[in-house]
Amino acid sequence: MSKPADIVIHTKLENGHPVCIRSITQSDAERMRVGISRMSAQSRYLRFFSGAATPPDWVIERLTEVDGHEHIAWGAVDAADDSEPAIGAVHAFRHHEDEDCAEFSVGVLDDYHGLGLGKMLTATILIDARREGLAHFAVNILAENRSARDFAKSLGATYEGLEDGVMQFQLDVEGAIEALRAECDPPGMAEVFKAFEGA
Repeated sequence: MSKPADIVIHTKLENGHPVCIRSITQSDAERMRVGISRMSAQSRYLRFFSGAATPPDWVIERLTEVDGHEHIAWGAVDAADDSEPAIGAVHAFRHHEDEDCAEFSVGVLDDYHGLGLGKMLTATILIDARREGLAHFAVNILAENRSARDFAKSLGATYEGLEDGVMQFQLDVEGAIEALRAECDPPGMAEVFKAFEGA
């Protein structure tokens, strides 16, 4: 049986561009720092609730300290570039007060928006999270982030409330997996599900 750390997914975006999705490790710290700096200020604000171009070291450390259980994280790199720059990442931090739930977030560089990468990263972490016994994701989205709200709702997320301009949703892991499995778009999604077969 393959472990998530051993799974490497080679797939393509909607425009045919090759990408690689794999587990994030501490060795990805600089790659992630550069990736965040390449996001627009607006995208950084919507993802991190801050537009700062250079995240503090503790943020990078938190994002790369991945154990596959308390913190599950997957990253995407541009497979067409020999330096394999980071182009997207997805994280799930398990709640200590509710072991069946994790806080979920996903971020994609602006140049790769609208090409299905966010969906593929989300499918990857949902499948991995199910293996780790997680039943729900808590999703916090700034009220003005309409695209993220629409995406969460398309996966069956239920609205829980609003606090300080942040909308809170709960997402059923199993239901979201089935919603993404039914998607034919992006075509590269099939490679994500195939990678976990028998794992």
